[in-house]
Amino acid sequence: MTLSKILLFSFLTTVISCKGQENTNPVKRPNPSKPRPTVVKNFRSVGLAPDFDTTLVSQYIRSIFQDSKGNLWFGTIDEGVVKYDEKTLTYFSNSDGFINTSVFAITEDKSGNLWFGTDQGVYKYDGKVFKQYHQKDGLNHIDISRKGILVDKSGTIWIGTHSGVYRYDPSAERRGGQSFSLFQPLASINIAGMMEDKSGNIWFASSDKGVFRYDGKTITNIAEKEKLGENYAGGMAQDHAGNMWFTMKNGICKYDEKTLTEFTAKDGLGGTEFWGIIIEQSGVIWVTARGSTTRFDPAVPLPDAFTVFTPADGFTCCVQSVFEDKSGRMWWGTGQGLYRFDGQRFYQVKQNGPW
Repeated sequence: MTLSKILLFSFLTTVISCKGQENTNPVKRPNPSKPRPTVVKNFRSVGLAPDFDTTLVSQYIRSIFQDSKGNLWFGTIDEGVVKYDEKTLTYFSNSDGFINTSVFAITEDKSGNLWFGTDQGVYKYDGKVFKQYHQKDGLNHIDISRKGILVDKSGTIWIGTHSGVYRYDPSAERRGGQSFSLFQPLASINIAGMMEDKSGNIWFASSDKGVFRYDGKTITNIAEKEKLGENYAGGMAQDHAGNMWFTMKNGICKYDEKTLTEFTAKDGLGGTEFWGIIIEQSGVIWVTARGSTTRFDPAVPLPDAFTVFTPADGFTCCVQSVFEDKSGRMWWGTGQGLYRFDGQRFYQVKQNGPW
């Protein structure tokens, strides 16, 4: 091993503290020299606890997204949707036409419109105007799931609700008809999340019936193990090799088109109730759960593959969303605000930073 490699290995081992795991991607650290953004907020939150920390981006961050222009968007509880463009932190509210305060899903369509899923239907934002869709537009159920909006490779917009899946039809809207129609194969399923894999299959996580795969013609239900049937939080991800990963009642599992392989607390996974899963560009897997967050490197033998982070590492246990932006920075939305990871500990990002 050359001197440079020895120094690099030593640095990563010290910073990451991950039992010898080597992180192939440099950690994106906070930049204290970044200017504090101007906060634009023309309303007062009314539903938060009296002791709410008003310096937070928001107390509850249920969804995170980065648009094609590089802006970050945060979906909150009680404070609507927040946009961060490095200069301004803008809170959209009733005066902007965004009348709902709880945002569970965010995505962008091929025309550059932003879509937001709330507990009172869906909003489309063209950069100037918010347009709301609900029952009169064909959405018979308006409580949108977390990760409940998907734009697939063909441009079709899917909406997952707690009672069925809907698809958006812009041509019907232009004709004056209903904008959304029910996807009959999943007409009554309680959707907990949606994603499209590398082959173009659409995956739907249900709260109690496992996951469903749609290949454009047929629906396949992947629920061969009873525990997978309780994927109530909708955690799904696909790794570089094409394997699908799901959260389940007692842990997570890998699906290779033939077999479901479980990973639980016995293997070193932290937590007791598993919510979310995300795979970094580096291949490292993060799993969020009640009581902890786990960093999982599948390239490392068990049990050293798992590093468990708890509130003692500067982090709240109530993770509600995780996102990796285009520059490789990881963001965590929790029940105690916004967080990032500096390679060793989690730190809180407030309105004034550090961003």
